[in-house]
Amino acid sequence: MLSAALDHLREIQETPWEKVTLLKLLGALAAIALVLGVYLVSEDGWVPLLDSLNLVFHEAGHPLFSPFGETLHILGGTLMQLLVPFAVLVTCWHKRQAIGAALAGTWLFQNGFNIARYMADAREQALPLVGGGEHDWATLFGNWGVLPKDLAYAATVRHLAWVGILACSAWLVWRWFRGSD
Repeated sequence: MLSAALDHLREIQETPWEKVTLLKLLGALAAIALVLGVYLVSEDGWVPLLDSLNLVFHEAGHPLFSPFGETLHILGGTLMQLLVPFAVLVTCWHKRQAIGAALAGTWLFQNGFNIARYMADAREQALPLVGGGEHDWATLFGNWGVLPKDLAYAATVRHLAWVGILACSAWLVWRWFRGSD
């Protein structure tokens, strides 16, 4: 079984990437710039289309992870909003679709802005919550004894989001330079 999996990975690695044309590159970079632009000009950092979708996955994650204990039940929302774009990224990578992989990676890292916003609100708890329930990150940080560090953790996640999105963009430009190999 392991041998078959390794053979499959080698086969994927030998499969050429779809060619990134200049038009596709510019379209993807424009989409990424639009997401970042909306994030930067939005008063609360909310990117309506993506963050509304991310919220659906977040809320679905709580009941999906609830059988695995209280901590994963609470953390499940954030995990699910990361797992869905990660699954799209892996699928595009597997199919050697550079544009799809870069955009899925951007979506994955864009979640970091929303997660950081939620983390930074852990002590203040001013954000409106779906259903008015408990604040995930206030509960988690409180249970872990790190609640006073909510802003520092949020800043780290926000920085990782920026680095990840810029890396996805740079990788896509690199794929364009490389051609279809």
